[in-house]
Amino acid sequence: MRRLFMLAGAAAMLVASFGPASAQQPMVQVGVLECRGGASIGFILGSVTNLGCVLRVSGFPEDRYVATIRKVGVDLGITEETALAWAVYSPVARFGPGDLSGDYAGAQGSASVGIGAGGNVLVGGSNNSISLQPLSLQGQVGLNLAAGLESLELRPGR
Repeated sequence: MRRLFMLAGAAAMLVASFGPASAQQPMVQVGVLECRGGASIGFILGSVTNLGCVLRVSGFPEDRYVATIRKVGVDLGITEETALAWAVYSPVARFGPGDLSGDYAGAQGSASVGIGAGGNVLVGGSNNSISLQPLSLQGQVGLNLAAGLESLELRPGR
């Protein structure tokens, strides 16, 4: 298990370095992306989870998204509920509706027996210029162990 977390850490460093634009431009926190979803089943080498998300920016209406998270790596077990929150960093201070849409990638790790926790760092969006940093740990309910690479696809929602 220790080896899996070391792999996830190495993958996080790799992901953090794959967007040269993000390393050169100053980043500002735009808002907070909160996602919630239902049941998910790990298939040993990966899983797919669908979530409903809301981007909250102070002084602006909520911007809704539909998220699909795909994990590659060890993913064993079943989770009944998942809640995630990321601080959204970008080179621009304001987003329009749907501007967070895109594909993100990073490293993740989580474990739960009953109630559990996890974390993930994702980079992507327009020209890999947007960073989703864990605001707090991922919360989940179920029996699960996961570590590896993760992709997040965000699309405009209702």
